[in-house]
Amino acid sequence: MNQKPLRVLHFYRTSFPDTMGGIEQVINQIARGCFKLGIQVDVLSLTTNKDIKTIEIDGYLVHRARLDFQIASTGFSISAFWRFYQLAKQADIIHYHYPWPFMDVVHFTIGVCKPTVVTYHSDIIRQVHLNKLYRPLKRKFLRSMSRIVATSPNYVATSTVLAQFKDNVKVIPIGLDKATYPLVDGERIAFWREKIGSKFFLFIGLIRYYKGLHILLEAAKGTDYPIVIVGAGPIESELKVQAVKLGLKNIHFLGYQTEEDKVALLILCYAVVFPSHLRSEAFGVSLLEGAMYGKPLISSEIGTGTTYINIANETGLVVPPSDALALRQAMSYLWEHPEQAAEMGKRAELRYKQLFTAEQMVKSYVELYRELQENQK
Repeated sequence: MNQKPLRVLHFYRTSFPDTMGGIEQVINQIARGCFKLGIQVDVLSLTTNKDIKTIEIDGYLVHRARLDFQIASTGFSISAFWRFYQLAKQADIIHYHYPWPFMDVVHFTIGVCKPTVVTYHSDIIRQVHLNKLYRPLKRKFLRSMSRIVATSPNYVATSTVLAQFKDNVKVIPIGLDKATYPLVDGERIAFWREKIGSKFFLFIGLIRYYKGLHILLEAAKGTDYPIVIVGAGPIESELKVQAVKLGLKNIHFLGYQTEEDKVALLILCYAVVFPSHLRSEAFGVSLLEGAMYGKPLISSEIGTGTTYINIANETGLVVPPSDALALRQAMSYLWEHPEQAAEMGKRAELRYKQLFTAEQMVKSYVELYRELQENQK
């Protein structure tokens, strides 16, 4: 007898195609993978786009409610209550993505009675005072979940919040499907080789306070290693001013790039450097992309998924957070030891294939969905 087709609703503040961050990438990978397995997936998010009609992406449906206002990076939407109610009524499983306090409010206002999963992407780090006000609601929300998913054992071991719910926590690492990344022709790679050279360190990501790029610039002082920074964000102009003050001539700020150009740079680069220094960096999708393309990695030990991806002296080098000297020494070591760097890159790619494919991630989530569905009967 065939199992009843599952219908899963994901709820998060943003999603493809409006934004392209790490959590949005995770939702996209889960949704498209589930679709291939015959599971119907809906994604509900908020948008500032005037066109809020439902669209299809890679076989799943994206529904959007209008973003009305934001407080401390938390989006609120009046219309989201009704859209969530409609979609939750049709769903078998509700899949939340934490943190987003408005999501908690919607969950309890609607009175969800379906099995629920929350992927716990990160502790709340920056909004210390607001977090104190939010704490009772946060505990109530997490306590109400059928299952809490953490993205690495490292984060479970170091999160004081997850420690309170450890008996209900399951680890499912984030996974990527390399086949969903564009194929890049030789002409595009030649373009970037001509522009930057064929040996450079690469950072890819949103340029935010916790990415540690100010530490990377400090580490670059007194060196001539080309460093390419791909991405845009709120502190981009501050970093450019810092680079000028430090007299750095080897930093290439490329801003936002297309997926094709991003892949071309990943293929061409010598190593991926990922200097995030705060726990807001809970996993590091672009660090995993470096491993997927067989590059040696440099990251900081912050007790999160970055050190689950990058194993010290095996897939790359791991340095203390906020330590520009240690970061400079790590870059120097890889630069001056190309054979060891190449071996680390091979081991990084092997680790990706063993632990971090989208196929493995999706399989684990589907097994969890089925388990919760059975328990509901």
